Amino acid sequence: MPVISSKGKAMPESPIRKLAPFAEKAVKDGKHIFHLNIGQPDIKTPIEALDAVRNHKLDVLAYSHSAGFESFRKKLAGYYAKHDITISSDDILVTTGGSEALIFTMGSITDPGDEIIVPEPFYANYYSFSTQSTVTVVPVISKIENGFALPSIKEFEKLITPKTKAILICNPGNPTGYLYSKQEIQQLAELAVKYDLFLISDEVYREFVYGDSEHYSILQERTLDDHAIVVDSVSKRYSMCGARIGCIVSKNKSVMETAMKFAQARLSPPTFAQIASEAALEAPESYYKETVAKYKIRRDTLVEGLRQIPGVKVATPNGAFYCIAELPINDADHFAKWLLDEFHVNNETVMVAPASGFYSSPNEGLNQVRIAYVLNRRDLKKAVNILKLALEVYPNQKTFVVSEENVSL
Repeated sequence: MPVISSKGKAMPESPIRKLAPFAEKAVKDGKHIFHLNIGQPDIKTPIEALDAVRNHKLDVLAYSHSAGFESFRKKLAGYYAKHDITISSDDILVTTGGSEALIFTMGSITDPGDEIIVPEPFYANYYSFSTQSTVTVVPVISKIENGFALPSIKEFEKLITPKTKAILICNPGNPTGYLYSKQEIQQLAELAVKYDLFLISDEVYREFVYGDSEHYSILQERTLDDHAIVVDSVSKRYSMCGARIGCIVSKNKSVMETAMKFAQARLSPPTFAQIASEAALEAPESYYKETVAKYKIRRDTLVEGLRQIPGVKVATPNGAFYCIAELPINDADHFAKWLLDEFHVNNETVMVAPASGFYSSPNEGLNQVRIAYVLNRRDLKKAVNILKLALEVYPNQKTFVVSEENVSL
């Protein structure tokens, strides 16, 4: 029998999606699941995007330019200008989601065996993309005790070797919700210049910033023109996860010319999705403000509820719509499966993402889960109370049914 590749065997399972069979069984058993495991917004997609697809005038669904529609890239440049980021349409390459943007980036700047330093916990697919690109992820661990703040620059410097090509961050962070300060970005910028490294920033959640904090992009650092690569997407910003439209943004001409070769090899990004994404940029400013206001309320509801559960530790996220919660358990993988398979409150249960899948360091995050607060406030309250009741009985590891009378809403 032909043999599967070592690269294929090394590809990790998604910590977000690997529990799908347990969820499917739970639904077949008549349970309702509150999905805290996946960052699928319930916010409506801008009507401008949907109408653009409904009212299209196309006679032929043709290829687009490999870099994406020029009109779309020009509008994107205008969008970035509103965020104090000065770029041209030539500095943008449209991709099939932020995922492809990261794959093209890794392919453009690394050779097999090269290394990329990533603060962990990190978005799980970074590990998948690096495996595809035969790149080694070198983790530098951030801690829940200080809210997953940027580790000391000295910790980064200890990890730099002749094979180090880049530092990769997510700002604001998935899965932590941490928002890097301007000072932290400048520290990373100095490091990238000092060691002649690329600094890659996944800025998909740029708008999702709470309180008085402000997002500061690596593209605002003038010293980084040859070093900065931003990965972006419409998925979360406009609640358009299914569109699969993202982009690479960089002023480094060599990076963009190389990424274009990858783009040409896959021909072009999808036409209808680009039509929708370009139109989404016409959404009024109120769309962002109302969306962020909803998520702030959800964040506050979730964090307040989690902190009332004995033994639970959680850092307040200042961005994105995720948090990492540390639970009074030993094995979050087992707990997540148990919630779906054996526990319910009047046929309702919750689905979480075990956080160990967001670490590449062994034995890290075993008692942590990532929670996405993409549900309405009432459902979040119910979900948190179900978690509370589950944790009260979980150590016995038996089948439990809890009455709804015990759940405070």
